[in-house]
Amino acid sequence: FTVTATNSAAPCLDELEVWNVKTVETPSENIAAAKSGGKAISSGDFPNNPKHKLEHINDGLYGNSKSWISNTKGTGWVQIEFADEQLIDRIVWGRDREGAYADRLPTSCKIEVATQPGQWSVVATSQDRFPLEMGQMLDASPLLALSEDQLLQARPLARTLRQLRGEVSRLKDASGPLKWWVGNFTQVNGPFYTFVGGSPQRNGDEVTPGSLDVLTQSKNDYTLDSTSAEQDRRLSLGKWLVSDENPLTPRVLANRLWHYHFGTGIVNTPSDFGFMGGRPSHPELLDWLAVQLQEHGWRLKPLHKTMMLSQTYRQSSLHREGAAKIDGDSRLLWMFPPRRLSGEEIRDAVLSISGKLNPQMGGLGFRLFQYVQDNVATYHPLDKHGPETYRRAVYHHHARAMQIDLMTEFDTPDCAFSTPRRSITTTPLQALTMMNHSFTLDMAGFLAKRLEEDCPPADRRAQVSRAFVLSFGRPATSAEISASVMLIEQHGLKAFCRAILNSNELIYVN
Repeated sequence: FTVTATNSAAPCLDELEVWNVKTVETPSENIAAAKSGGKAISSGDFPNNPKHKLEHINDGLYGNSKSWISNTKGTGWVQIEFADEQLIDRIVWGRDREGAYADRLPTSCKIEVATQPGQWSVVATSQDRFPLEMGQMLDASPLLALSEDQLLQARPLARTLRQLRGEVSRLKDASGPLKWWVGNFTQVNGPFYTFVGGSPQRNGDEVTPGSLDVLTQSKNDYTLDSTSAEQDRRLSLGKWLVSDENPLTPRVLANRLWHYHFGTGIVNTPSDFGFMGGRPSHPELLDWLAVQLQEHGWRLKPLHKTMMLSQTYRQSSLHREGAAKIDGDSRLLWMFPPRRLSGEEIRDAVLSISGKLNPQMGGLGFRLFQYVQDNVATYHPLDKHGPETYRRAVYHHHARAMQIDLMTEFDTPDCAFSTPRRSITTTPLQALTMMNHSFTLDMAGFLAKRLEEDCPPADRRAQVSRAFVLSFGRPATSAEISASVMLIEQHGLKAFCRAILNSNELIYVN
């Protein structure tokens, strides 16, 4: 693969892939990959930069941080040697397939193959291809696929295109990412039928859009014709769901809020209020909360405030033997049931305590894994979590069949399935992960640095007190301060911070 021109500086490639022909006996694979035996040599490599080494040209990883750069401005070549002859199906290359960088892009190149040493034959060039960014290239060099007459017509269009792109960039900066809907909408008309035995070839009774009579029998009930427009069906369903005369929706929503504050809902099956679901422990309370939700215009914050300022929420979690004999699970809430934080909450709490939580709202999310497409999609967990991942866990880009150490160990559910109630387990892996994962080790170091900056130099008692307030929201006792100072003197401030981040009090709400 030879590059003879770029849009700027020395050429860069994040990966050069050579795929062989699929046969009955052999699946197609990237035979240029180092793991498949491909050996790479080049015209010269970018000096003294670990991000841009020759070994990245066929290591299976994409992106600028795992790329090769030539040591010559505008030109360079890379060669892949195979152990034996191969029948090649396609060759794939990219500058930065993560899309973060567009400089150093090869704009003129050729691909050659050799069956004998030194006997090279050109099999493909950029001569018959349009540049990736027409607007950037029209004034930079003669277009390889256009005549002079075509260039005269194209250059004014390129200038207009650049102006429009500048306007789009200004709009993005002013109002955030642009959004649009793309698609073809067609009306699907009836009639519609039930399928006898589930077979689409056996029609049963005709079905028309309408409310469920078994749930409500009020003036808000509706029935539509089978030919009614889809937007009318959706609007009618939405109005019926939030109608003041529909008792189910506000109860389900109020129960969900109670579930997340107390660990168990008033109905302990939050997604099942039917005959097979649980019975409410406090039915009158659930009714009252549902009415409060409606009276506040379906706003959730007032209901959150009501629950958290209640005597029930603020009561002690101390165990009482007599009450426990009658109601061991505290379904009647004679004490506040201790609740362990979720995996996402634990991660966010550790980031916040260490002073590293990025409070930015909105925008693109982040990944705690490396995505690699090598015939099949593969997800590799990150060994190190950099500052770009120090945002709230709600912005993490989850992937199906991908497990993230810290959050998965603390029962973050598989995102491929609906999970109305999370499992709460206690395993040795949780302690091992919190104790030894690079993330918590890094956060312990950052917390130690924060304590040194917030408190007078070498004032260990002040540092301990500050750590307890940050982590537990309470002052440390005299015994805790004495024990902590002794630990710091023997093993250092970072060891104390590591112990704080591994304490039960940090991950439990009592």
